[in-house]
Order: sequence, then structure tokens, then C-alpha cells
Amino acid sequence: MVEYASPNTNKPLHLGHIRNIILGHSLAEILKTQGHKILKVSIVNDRGIHICKSMLAWQKFGNGETPQSSGMKGDHLVGKYYVEFDKLYKKEIAELISQGKTKEEAEKQAPSIIAAQEMLQKWELGDKEVKELWKTMNQWVYDGFDVTYSTLGVGFDKIYYESNTYILGKEIIQEGLAKNIFYKKENGSVAIDLSADGLDEKVVLRSDGTSVYITQDIGTAIERFKEYPDLKQLIYTVGNEQDYHFKVLFLILQKLGYAWAKECYHLSYGMVELPEGKMKSREGTVVDADDLLDEMFSTAKQTTQELGKVEGFNETELDHLYKTLGSGALKYFMLKVDAKKKMLFDPKESIDFNGNTGPFIQYTYARIQSVLQKSGRHPELGSGSFELPNSIELNELERELIKLIYEFPAVLEESSKSYNPSHVANYIYELAKVFSRFYHDCSILKEENETIKQLRLALAKQCGSIIKNGMNLLGIEVPNRM
Repeated sequence: MVEYASPNTNKPLHLGHIRNIILGHSLAEILKTQGHKILKVSIVNDRGIHICKSMLAWQKFGNGETPQSSGMKGDHLVGKYYVEFDKLYKKEIAELISQGKTKEEAEKQAPSIIAAQEMLQKWELGDKEVKELWKTMNQWVYDGFDVTYSTLGVGFDKIYYESNTYILGKEIIQEGLAKNIFYKKENGSVAIDLSADGLDEKVVLRSDGTSVYITQDIGTAIERFKEYPDLKQLIYTVGNEQDYHFKVLFLILQKLGYAWAKECYHLSYGMVELPEGKMKSREGTVVDADDLLDEMFSTAKQTTQELGKVEGFNETELDHLYKTLGSGALKYFMLKVDAKKKMLFDPKESIDFNGNTGPFIQYTYARIQSVLQKSGRHPELGSGSFELPNSIELNELERELIKLIYEFPAVLEESSKSYNPSHVANYIYELAKVFSRFYHDCSILKEENETIKQLRLALAKQCGSIIKNGMNLLGIEVPNRM
């Protein structure tokens, strides 16, 4: 089971989510090549104080606005009110401070935050009106997410919702208390001491009996292994700011006696930044996923037109080409970097048709298809296999290509074992780069020796096939012509 995406329902997906989503999706596809049966899942953080903030702001400022009436995607609309709440909250804090309150007092006493806390309590008590608004606004967000997922070409076999899972784990904590795995503190909260394992004390239930994140994660993991008895491994695709959380989670599950806890894995990845710097969602300075995708498509259009590569395409074909190049550039740029590393994403650099980029690899594939098309796709080529007579002496580039072709299965295995799609990405680039040199230095269609010509066409076909398969594993489409 590979978990990825896992968004909040108070804002649209952003740049960080894109790295998470394409990383999880790609790893799932690569694991399939090793014979694993894969379940792609997401858990949606659809409850809590952050959701109530958007709901309150919509009640106060919304005037009944909907995605239909505004023409906005639902996740963007809800995100707009999350930002509105933050503006109101900051204004109230400033007023209270000017009246002599400390910053800490002002943050607790601001009317808007008190109202949000009251709304959360009503939600937990099942208040009909609050629940109805919550369902309506969450549905707006889900509809918006679906559009973004579709544009990215990803999906899930199952979606879990935190509103259904947040109470899981409470019973497990009680069982752990009885077995002295956990203990009650003086203030009534329940904790576990992990200092002997090099970690700290961890609270697993608050003093008022409410659960914390880890309580839910303990319960959800146990439920998943119950739900799928043949589940061998659970992989969480989550940013590296949660490294400690997952160390604690897996250790607690082991202490509770679950042997499969050792098979849980945190695919930890570094944050993504743009040349302008970090992102903050409360202030509305997050790089929105949809805006970024639109920018990638328009950059692809501009670059392609500047290079004059648009002859012979109708408008529909061009639109599809720009989207293929734009999303391919974005995905490849992110996946070629080792997941553990923090990265700087530069849209302009990613769309370049030269160097280690998606469009360069896509262009190489299209060039191969053009060669095969012009050759009349010799029937002797078959699947691209070719019996080489002993009399033929291979040149250096032919040898290099054959060597690279043979390495593909080993690269897939290594990428799968290390949970690292960057191995596949960089191998595909290396293959495309060597093929480009081969194409430039070795005549294919004009080669007079028919045996050598057949060999070179077979090499071209094999390279094309591997580039297509490899890019598909990264979630990237390759066009037949460019």
C-alpha cells in the first residue's frame, strides 16, 4: 500500500503536494514492475480547526457564494476564505494588543478563534447545521481536487477520510495502558516513554481524552492491515518534517506487538522551493498547483512556438502537445532529484529542450518514432530484437546503447529497492543522451549496408520502447511527434 497526496480540505493543492503526488504515484508504478500488487491510497485531513476557519469566514463574508456562482474551482473558493479568516484573526489580535493584552493572550482571546473552537466542538457533537455546511464545503474541495488529479494523470484505489479515522486508536491506547506500554501522567494525559530507544516521551491521548495525530495514525495502520490481511508493506509518502513522527509511530506499533510494523516505511522527501523562496498557505502566498500547471502549459507553448516546432499540427493536437510537454517537464524535473533532497524548482529551466529535462527526452522519443516511420517499420524488426552476424563489428556508440538497454531491468530493481524513482529518471536521460549522439554520428536510414541498417533500426526501436516505458513509470506521456 502506497499512501500519497493526503491533503487538507481548507485549501487547494500546492507545489509541495505535486512533489508528494508524483513521487508516490511513480514509486507505486515502479514497484509493480517487480511483481508487487499495489494499492494506491490517500488519507484526507477533512476535520479540525483549520476546516472550521474556512467555514466561519464563508459564513461571515461569503454571501452564499458557491463554485457555480463565482466560477471558481471549489478548492480555490474554500482556500480564499481560509485566507480571509487569517486576515480577520490578525486584525483582532492587533486590536487586543493595542488594548494592553500580551500577544499570547490576544491569540487566545480573539473572537474569531474562539468562534472556530466552538464550531469544532459543535462538529464533534454532531450539530446538524455545522455538519451540513462542512459536507457542502468539503464536497466543493473534493470536486476541485479531482480536476487537479486528472490534470496530473493520477488516481487512487481507495481514499480514507480523517473524519472516519480520528477516533481509531483510542481503544488501542486503553489496551496499551492495561499492558503498561503506556502510562497516565499527573494531568490525566496518556504517554509513552521512548527515551531508552533514543527518542522522547510522546503523549498519545490528551488530558481531556481527545486523540492526537499519532493516536489516529496508530489506529489507521492497524485497521489497514486488518482490512487487507495479505498486505505486506505500508509506504507513507510524507515530507521530511515528519521524520520524527514516523520513527515514533513505527516504534509504538512494534511495542504494541505488531510484527508488520517493521514493514512500514516512511518515504521522506525534501521540501520544494521556488526561486522566490518558501511558501505559506495562511498568507495566501502558496504556489497553487493549478496555477503552476497552467504556467507550465503556457511556457511549453511559448518555447515550442519560439523553436518553430508546430508545423503540421491542428489546434487540438497542439493543445495536447503543450500539456504533454508542460506536465512532463514538471514531473521529470521533480523526479530526477533524489527524493530525500530539498529542491529548487525553476519552471523555465525545466521546460528546456536541451539537457537533463523531460522535453529533451520526449523530443528524443519523437525523433526515434520519426526514424522508424520513415523506415517503413521493417517487418524484420519485430519486437526490436536482432540477430547480429559475427562479421559485423560494433562501433563504440552501438556498444554503449546495447549495454544501456541491458541495464534497464537492473535499474528498475534498484529503484524499487531504494524507493527512489530518480534512478529511473536519470537512466532514461542517459539513454536518450547516448541515443542522440548515436543519431548524430551514425547514419541510420542512409546506411548502405543493409545488415548494419537493420541493427541500427532495431537499436532505435528498443531505445524508444524503453524511453516510453520508463517515462510512463514516472507518470509522463511521450508524444509520437513534436
